Order: sequence, then C-alpha cells, then structure tokens
Amino acid sequence: MAGPLAPGPSLYEWARALGARNAAPSGGVPPQPGARRAYEAPARATQQPSGAPSEAPTRAPRTAASDAYGLPGPGDPPCDAATLAEAAALGPDTYPTRALYGSYLAWAFGRIVAGAPARVTVRVHAGRAVALDEGAAGTQTVTLEDGGRLEGLDAVVLAQGHLPVEPSPAQARLADFAAGHGLVYVPPANPADADLSGIAPGDTVLLRGLGLNFFDHMALLTQGRGGRYERRAGRLVYLPSGREPRLYAGSRRGMPYHARGENEKGVEGRHEPFLLTPELIAKLRAQAAGTPGLAFREALWPLVAREVETVYYCAVLTARGEAERVATFRERYLAHAADGAATEYDTARPDAADTTHPDAARDASATASHPAGPSDPASAHPPISAADAELLTAFDIPTAEWWDWSVIEQPYAEREFSGPDDFRDWLLDQLRSDLEAARAGNVSGPLKAALDVLRDLRNELRLAVDHGGLSGDSYRADLDRWYTPLNAYLSIGPPARRIEELLALIEAGTLRVAGPALRVVADPEAGAFVAESPAVPGSRVSARVLIEARLPEIDLRRTADPLLRHLLATGQCAPYRLPATDGTAYETGGLAVTERPYRLLDAHGVPHPRRFAYGVPTEAVHWVTAAGIRPGVGSVILSDSDAIARAVLGDDPTRAPDAPAPALAATAADR
Repeated sequence: MAGPLAPGPSLYEWARALGARNAAPSGGVPPQPGARRAYEAPARATQQPSGAPSEAPTRAPRTAASDAYGLPGPGDPPCDAATLAEAAALGPDTYPTRALYGSYLAWAFGRIVAGAPARVTVRVHAGRAVALDEGAAGTQTVTLEDGGRLEGLDAVVLAQGHLPVEPSPAQARLADFAAGHGLVYVPPANPADADLSGIAPGDTVLLRGLGLNFFDHMALLTQGRGGRYERRAGRLVYLPSGREPRLYAGSRRGMPYHARGENEKGVEGRHEPFLLTPELIAKLRAQAAGTPGLAFREALWPLVAREVETVYYCAVLTARGEAERVATFRERYLAHAADGAATEYDTARPDAADTTHPDAARDASATASHPAGPSDPASAHPPISAADAELLTAFDIPTAEWWDWSVIEQPYAEREFSGPDDFRDWLLDQLRSDLEAARAGNVSGPLKAALDVLRDLRNELRLAVDHGGLSGDSYRADLDRWYTPLNAYLSIGPPARRIEELLALIEAGTLRVAGPALRVVADPEAGAFVAESPAVPGSRVSARVLIEARLPEIDLRRTADPLLRHLLATGQCAPYRLPATDGTAYETGGLAVTERPYRLLDAHGVPHPRRFAYGVPTEAVHWVTAAGIRPGVGSVILSDSDAIARAVLGDDPTRAPDAPAPALAATAADR
C-alpha cells in the first residue's frame, strides 16, 4: 500500500476495550492508547516454512501517536447486550460472529468520518442507487431510488458486495411449483435477508447446500426458534423448544464444510509458499503470454497440492516429537516436487476441458449445491509416486497417515450405505473426527495446518489467475467447477462450535443429512418437494419447504440490481470474457474492469477514466472476492482500496503524465 496509514485497534483490541469499559464499576474507560494493556495479545505461535511453530509477536508495539483512531470510549454509541457479552468473552484467536464484526466496522467507519480533515465532507445517502450516467462537463450523475440525483461527481466507485440476481429457469420453475401447491420456496439469498416466516413448527424443511449459508439457516431455524444448547458431562446437547421445523439437508458432496482449525497463527501469521512464489507465478504467466492462458490443473494444482502435503507431513513429524527431522524431510519432499513441477509450462498443450456453455451446465446440475467437479476424484489425483512412498517409509510415516486427496475430496469414497441410520452413524463419526482435528489447531494439528495452507495461498493464486491468467476453458472447468468449491469445502468452513452444534442437532433428531449426490424434484403427484440421495437407500423425503442454502450466483447478465442493470442495458458496462483454447471465449458473469485501479470497461472494452469497481461483482476478473480482510498479511482488499483511492485523488501511477487529475466530489455505491 502506498497511501498514508493511520493505525487503529484490531477487532480484538476493540472488543476487549469495549468489554473492559462496560465491566468497569463506574462505566470507566480502559487504559489510554500507548499504555500496556493487560488484555493485549501475548506473543504466540506463527507458522513458519518448516511447519513447526515459533514464537513471534503478533504486531509491533503501539504508541499514542500511532493510535490515530483510539479505542471505544464513553462518547461512542451504546452497544446491545449481546455485542457487549461477546466482546467481553472474545479471545485473541477466537472467531467472532459476523454481527460483532459488523459492529466493529460500524464503529471504525464512525471514527474515520469523525476524524476526517476539515477539507473532507462525508455525506451518507441511505438509499439505493439505480442509475449512473454522464453529467455536464465530464462529471457523473447518480440517480437514487427515491428520484434524488447526485450531480457533479468527479469520480464514482462501485463497491457493492453480493447482489440479487433474477432466478434461473430451474429456480423459476421451482418457485412456480411452490406457488401452485401451497409450498414455500426460498431462493438463494443471504439468510439474514431470507423470508422464513412461512415456515411453521413441525414443517418438513429441505436445505439444499451444506456450506456457510446452511449453518446460518440451521441457527435461525433452531436457536432462532427458541431452542438452546446445554453442555452435559462435557457433551453438547440440543434442547428443542417445540417450535422448530423438521430439518433435512444435503448437497452434491453430501458433507458439511470442514471446521476451521482453532487459530494458532495470531492475526498476522500465514504459511509462506515453498513453491508457488510470486517469482514463479510471474515466470509462468510470462511463458503463457500470447496464448489463451495457463491450465490450472497442469500449471498450478501440482504446486498447491505439494504445499499442502509438505505442511501436513511436517506437522505429523512435529506432533510426534520429531521436530528435528522436519527440515530434512521438507527439503527432500520438495525436491521431488521440483523434479516434476510446472516450472516449465507447455503452453501449446490443447486444453481438454469441457466446453459446455455455463448456463446449460448450471441447469443440468440444478440439484447440486456445488459446481460440478470430477465425477471420480480418484481420476483427478494420481496415486502416490514410488519416490514419495519410499521417502515416507524412510521417515516412519505409516501408510494410514499418508495424505490422500481422493479421500480428502470425497470422504465416503466407494463406501456403500445400507440406509439412513448407517449413513447417520458414519457421518457422526466423520464430524467428531473433524471437530477433534479442528481443536488440535491450525499449526499443531496436521490436518488443519495443511488445509489452512489453501486459505493462506489465496493471494498467490490470485496473482496466477486474475486478469486472464487462465484460459477460459480452464477457468470454467478447473477453477469455477472444481477447485473453488473444493477450496471452500476444505478451508473456509465454520468455526468448530458450529460443527459441535450440528452434531447435537443430528443426535437430537432435529436435523438429518440425506447423503451424497442429493437429488431434488418438484413432484406434482406428491404435491411436495421430494429429495433423496442415490447413495443412501431409503433416504427419500417429501418436504413442504425448500431452501436454497447458498448465496446468489455472481452474474451480471442476470443481475436484479437496478444500477448494474442500467449500466449493462446502456452499454456502460459488460461481462468479463476469457479467451478459450478453441478460439472462442468464455463469457463469465463478472463485471469487466481494467487491472488496478479497476476502471469500469464499457461494452466496447473502453475504460472509463472516472468510474471504478471492485469486490464481489468483479468475480472472474478476480478470484474469491468475498474473502474477508486480514490485517498484517498484505490483504488484497486493502491494497485494492488503496489503489482506487489514489486514482480517484489523482495519484495514479497508471495515468498518463498529462492527464488531468480528478477532484473527488463524492463516491457512490449500490446502497
């Protein structure tokens, strides 16, 4: 980041100060900035390249001069009891709820606005922007939903987040079926915005999807209906209120997302890549210049897999007290990767990916909660090499502990289930094992240390795939439909407590997971939504309610957002297209922008000098745009924001020297 920085408290520091302030007998304030705080995070383990922990402070010492935005004090708006209770209980490595995170962001925004220089005025328009057009003398005009107009704008930044889309044909058919049979159909949406009022106690509810949205719906339909959890003899038990519906859930994979490992890395710790370095990525992209782009499976996946496996085996050795052998093992295991790594990429190789149009693929897999991956995971992951097997044996790692991507991706593998009870027992064992692995930590625990590498490598993968790094074929087949959902399943799941709650709900009989390869049909004869898993005999269930437990797809072509719809209809924006190996192009649903500072491209590919867009709507130009901000690790979201802000203010290294510098009158977003 090149812009000036004004450090303020981390979420943890803010929460502890908030809790301390409200715990003080007289409502007093916590220690002043610059003073040593009793609750300040101590030195803690951060993951080093060896895979073994080492002690390092999580941040530089703070001073009164650097604490530009201070800490919460008596002059701040009051918080509700739930926020205060969570803030007081938050630990330095605890995963906060999104509600608490939202409170922190709201506080930060208020402080930043209050501390703005006198020459800066911030006006908040609490309304929806519905149009953006050229104004007089090269300025911009934003039209609001209430008819108001913001005129004379020198620059506009679109920072809109997740937006609604028009239903797909399959979703429209399901909605029509529900309306005609007195059923309830909840399309993809943020659970906080979904209308669940039509679900009565005892209704049979089918949740299609087992990712993060599923866990939100799970909480809304249980704890949100008055149910509660209680710990008995060390085991979490669910006590129903009697107002819950009967919950059934499933997905294509049939497995809930992995729990995230308990954090042992502090705020700023991350895995530093062994192989997938920025230097290698630059070399690969240079080699692919003049071609449609890299192929993910051939050029990048072997490197990602090797990073994960290396951290896993190093953690296995460390966990059994053999940390002194880690460096030697790591060197030899990575040397095997170097022998066959994609450091010299054959850009002339024709890509064999499926070229089916994405809309057809989405309709064909309408029952899936994940984009289609390989039908046989074993075919996507070659067996362990003889050299690797020899090395693992030499280091006394038993075959039962060898990493197997096929099992990681599809835990049930070739297992046959005799019925719902058999699958339920197997799933409970899997969830208990996952919970145990999560509690072992994301450095000390081999499984979660390895899976956390996927999260830590996101910045490197963005360098490789953003702005046309992959061919259109590979982006669609390898990234969109395979790696992105696999990465989500393995590395961005819920905190461990949600898995424990899921266990309690299944044991209480409040929730049942149907099984893999979930199929859902609208059955006119039954007058209901009917679902079953072909892998679990007897899993068929009829439901009055079907909830699509996932966010809407990111698709500019189907957007229901009036602002983007207006820009698209008037040719002022366009979907992003990636060239394919057959000479055609893959049209994504992402909003086309330039490279930093992300100027908006119109239908002819011409960048607008005073319009910028970033974040979720630009997915496909950028990868995993919905990821949160992490301090101290070079967060892409922060550096993107900095680049846009500098361009808006005229400090833009990509601007021609004689181009006029725009004066900032206002910025506008969707809301």
